[in-house]
Amino acid sequence: MKKDETKFSAILTEGLGLLVGCISMSIGINMFFKPYTIAPGGLSGMSVVLNKVTGISVSNIMLIIGIPLVILAFKILGTKNSVKTLIGTVLFSFMVNITSSFAEVLPTSDLLLSSISGAILVGLGIGIVFRVDGSTGGTDLIALILSKKFPGIKATKFMMCLDGVVVVSSGIVNKNIETALYSAISLYVIVKVADAIMEGFDFSKEFMIISNKSDELREVITNELDRGLTILDGRGGYTDDKKQVLLVIISRNQEVYLKS
Repeated sequence: MKKDETKFSAILTEGLGLLVGCISMSIGINMFFKPYTIAPGGLSGMSVVLNKVTGISVSNIMLIIGIPLVILAFKILGTKNSVKTLIGTVLFSFMVNITSSFAEVLPTSDLLLSSISGAILVGLGIGIVFRVDGSTGGTDLIALILSKKFPGIKATKFMMCLDGVVVVSSGIVNKNIETALYSAISLYVIVKVADAIMEGFDFSKEFMIISNKSDELREVITNELDRGLTILDGRGGYTDDKKQVLLVIISRNQEVYLKS
């Protein structure tokens, strides 16, 4: 009975966190980013740029791009994570559609204030979603797919390139280089706020990993995360089986990828 209650509590917490996070991100996008075509990377930023070009709503573009990405990344994410990501993608798109009227509010005409205010809301939302182990998909899925196709290039590098393209595109479609600069400022603020929500102000985190696939994990950590590690000899207290323990210290922005 207690296990069922714990499981229900975990699902409820994750669901509420995902909902609150999506609402925060949606308001930030519609109220502060969309009116000025500020696009700080990610699927939402890409959708804002394409909305400016095509006239299709941001929420519909997110669904058109997001759902096929989840399907393509199904083998990489696995069934459970794919379903969670699909739910997050649909919910995020739905909330962007629900809050679309916020684009007419225009609380400020200052682009710098808009880029920072929107970034705080989006970063807060992302941090909350990640904190409850949720996901809304996005360009990180594109990066994972590309890294599998081109194993010599890390997923993080693809993400940086994709975010950079989105930021530059915002300036091109708005015919104003300042828009791209404001988008870059927003991207920086989003990362900092999301990191603060997820990990506080610690600069690094230590992981001790016990697994039957220690060799595979060691290869991923050293090659894809570009991190060194220490291998300790361990022994099961109950089974007396010998196992390797991987000790690794990573930066905050690598934690989600390591867990995946």
